[in-house]
Amino acid sequence: MDEDVEAEDIFTVDVSGYEGPLHLLLDLSRKQKVDLLHVSILELATQYLGFIQEAQDKRIDLAADYLLMAAWLAYLKSRLLLPKPKKEGEGEASAEDDARKLAFRLRRLDAMREAGEALQNGNVLGRDVFLRGMPEQPKVVKTTEYDTTLYHLMHAFGGIRQRKAKEAPHTIENQFVLPLESARDNLRSLSPKLTEWASLDDIRRQMIGVDPDVPPRSVTASVFSATLELTRDGDVDVRQDAHFAPLYLRN
Repeated sequence: MDEDVEAEDIFTVDVSGYEGPLHLLLDLSRKQKVDLLHVSILELATQYLGFIQEAQDKRIDLAADYLLMAAWLAYLKSRLLLPKPKKEGEGEASAEDDARKLAFRLRRLDAMREAGEALQNGNVLGRDVFLRGMPEQPKVVKTTEYDTTLYHLMHAFGGIRQRKAKEAPHTIENQFVLPLESARDNLRSLSPKLTEWASLDDIRRQMIGVDPDVPPRSVTASVFSATLELTRDGDVDVRQDAHFAPLYLRN
């Protein structure tokens, strides 16, 4: 029981909900419902001294910082009320300067308390807001910008056409040729008639059983190859009078 009584009388910087003399002055100035830039220091000092007078009954020996502020305010109030001396002492601040300094400290305390309340009322991580359990990966957005000329466009178009031409499928057409065996058999059958020199073109025209769709150049090539084989075997003779001149055969 005695401990409870002692606990009630212990002074803890908090007097009736105030955290210090400046906090008390700030609350009193707010009760005046005026801007801190135009606060009345005289009225503020009067209210403060009245508050301290009521609190002295319980905490007269404990509210030393409040009493110090009360004494300073009483001194400031008296200086503000007394007529100004014609000539103030050198290095001594005037009562108006002290009042302005006090008003500045009150404005600074008010700004600090408002900032603290804003931080206190803000969202707290882990209490009001929470992080996502699986954060998203940053999304990469690619933007294409074209910077080219007509020459580059034409060059690229030509490259595309060239690649398409190379990629075209290669088709082999069915070519008609005279088999070498057929040409050799025709020459063997005609060799008894070749008692005189005959040109290779004349012999090609006399050949029988040749498909008309076979190109003449293919027939000439096959007859020439067969002639070389027969000449090697000694069945026919070949003659050419000059370079690139016609070939002549005889038995």
